[in-house]
Amino acid sequence: MATHVITGAGSGIGAAVARRLHTRGDDLVLHARDAARATDLAAEFPGAHTLVGDLADPARLSWAFSHQSLPDRVDSLLHIAGVIELGTVGELTPKAWRHQLDVNLLAPAELTRHFLPQLRTTRGHVVFVNSGSGLNAHAGWSGYAASKHALKALADALREEEHAAGVRVTSVYPGRTASPMQVKVHQQEGRSYDPERWIDPESVATTILMALDLPRDAEVNDLTVRPGR
Repeated sequence: MATHVITGAGSGIGAAVARRLHTRGDDLVLHARDAARATDLAAEFPGAHTLVGDLADPARLSWAFSHQSLPDRVDSLLHIAGVIELGTVGELTPKAWRHQLDVNLLAPAELTRHFLPQLRTTRGHVVFVNSGSGLNAHAGWSGYAASKHALKALADALREEEHAAGVRVTSVYPGRTASPMQVKVHQQEGRSYDPERWIDPESVATTILMALDLPRDAEVNDLTVRPGR
């Protein structure tokens, strides 16, 4: 039975991945931003453990974790949580830039630092759910794309650093996915939202589990998923 630490399990892709792993009997450690959210996740996934810490304040994650019990075993660390705020370079404030960098980049880096000892022991797997914006930046998406381009750099460097320890690192680049984040994107774009146009979170979850379940003779480094409609 494997143990998975997951951020973003409350909705969208993260919830789909957590449901699949929970259904097959794996152990889950679900990150929550506060105690109330942790209670909700524990109720949704009976038997799962929770870990509380605000990804928007990565400098305090170490302090938050020092007051909680961290899992002794970690087979995978799944970075799925993320935030987005659209705006042109001429519009985005330092606060908007910092929030996206904190949640989308610095928090994953800090979580990875904390769980690397366990991942090295199990020859585990780190999955970064990135975005198509981590490969190409478009007008109005500078802050989000910058955070995701940097997340790609983090994953690429980590892969080389930990290869000898047997730690696998995968970046997944989904296109637009039917999720609460996509609802927010459409609101910011001033467009009507039709979930049928976009990728089902379950489809992205399928690709993530494929990467996790590959035999040890193979490793998926980068996986791009695009809407099929």
